[in-house]
Amino acid sequence: MSDASSAALEGLICSLRAALGDDGVRTGDAIPEHAMTDWTGHAPARPAALLLPRSTAEVARALALCHEAGQSVVPQGGMTGLAGGAVARADEIALSLARFAGIEDIDEASATMTARAGTTLQAAQEAASAVGFELGLDLGARGSCQIGGNLATNAGGNRVIQSGTARDQVLGLEAVLASGAILSSMTKMTKNNTGYDLKQLFIGSEGTLGIITRAVLRLNPPRGRRHTALVALDGYDAVVKLLRVLSARFGNDIGAFEIMWPDFFDFGVSLTAQARSPFASAYPLYALIEHAGLDPEDDGEAFSAALAQALDAGLVRDAVLAQSVADARALWAVRECTAEFPSRMDPVNFDVSLPIGFIGRFVDACRAALDARWPSNRAYFFGHIGDSNLHVTVDGHSVPGVAHDDIYGFVYDMLASYGGSVSAEHGIGLLKRAYLPLTRSPEELAAMRAIKAALDPKGILNPGKVI
Repeated sequence: MSDASSAALEGLICSLRAALGDDGVRTGDAIPEHAMTDWTGHAPARPAALLLPRSTAEVARALALCHEAGQSVVPQGGMTGLAGGAVARADEIALSLARFAGIEDIDEASATMTARAGTTLQAAQEAASAVGFELGLDLGARGSCQIGGNLATNAGGNRVIQSGTARDQVLGLEAVLASGAILSSMTKMTKNNTGYDLKQLFIGSEGTLGIITRAVLRLNPPRGRRHTALVALDGYDAVVKLLRVLSARFGNDIGAFEIMWPDFFDFGVSLTAQARSPFASAYPLYALIEHAGLDPEDDGEAFSAALAQALDAGLVRDAVLAQSVADARALWAVRECTAEFPSRMDPVNFDVSLPIGFIGRFVDACRAALDARWPSNRAYFFGHIGDSNLHVTVDGHSVPGVAHDDIYGFVYDMLASYGGSVSAEHGIGLLKRAYLPLTRSPEELAAMRAIKAALDPKGILNPGKVI
């Protein structure tokens, strides 16, 4: 950075301190490590400053100053992202909404919650539960991720087939544009057909069009007892058939339908307390299924009967039904072993989506292609098949000397021929930007750039991300 640029940055930081207070601007060693990278661990860097506004008005004042100076700003939430979307460079300013947190209102008549962007997902879930409602969104990172980040990335999670993605939870939204202008459409109405639905521009935009500050979220009636089963199946066709059988029987009372290929299942089992499969034999595929209806007295008899019928028909080879909350947690622990990936391997993660009917074929082709190209590779396949989301993780340690980008390009090139998407729920960020043209047409990309230019003409918001 030149002397002139350094002096201009120092002058801007002084102006930001005047606007936000000394405790609202951190520099140097006062910036915590968690602001330097997300869960990918991608290229950690200490930003030039970390802003901690306490209100929408302070966000607006900070952006207005940065816009005038042409200074890049990277919005940050809980830093649980997996695409590098909230990672700032050393010459950029990070802006965290962590201090602008809390539930402002729960309207029981409209079944809505008004939440500030810095509120953790778990805090929002607990606030909804305390008054007899349920928030439809749930992620494994619930204790750290924030509502603003969930919406900015259009987070998916465990219950998409039941409640939809983050986008589907939103009725109203407030966001601050790069110029400091505040767009506030905090409506609580389901029907509001008054021109462009501006909130949808910001949901999933990863902070490149504006910074989300508050939201009005839908609340749902609480689900009754959750019934969890782990089932073993002979192949992918059986998985799809079982999904359709259960969906026809229970509708969206099926809250989760997670599928695990043996590589992933065996890894997850090895980390459990018993380190032993609940099944006596090994099978080609496993599905973790959760049923949760609206009847609080539901004892799970209907769900158990449906699985018994599937067993009798030969659709399911074996099944384990959780008899307690502890049993359910033990079954989920197998699926949630992904939390151990960073400490036990060098994970190259893929979060893709394909038409449900193609997923089995893609997995077989992808595994065969990886084995042919890198015979020593260890790859793990799993996903939320009910919403067409497949995850693939390749252990970089198993292919020494191979760059992550080579693995990314190899798998994404295969995906394109299946009409899939390079990102199902984690977003584009830094890590997938080069591969976005595999999923989006030139016309779509041009439209995205035009929207970006209109809302952020100086390109200061999260530059280098998404588009």
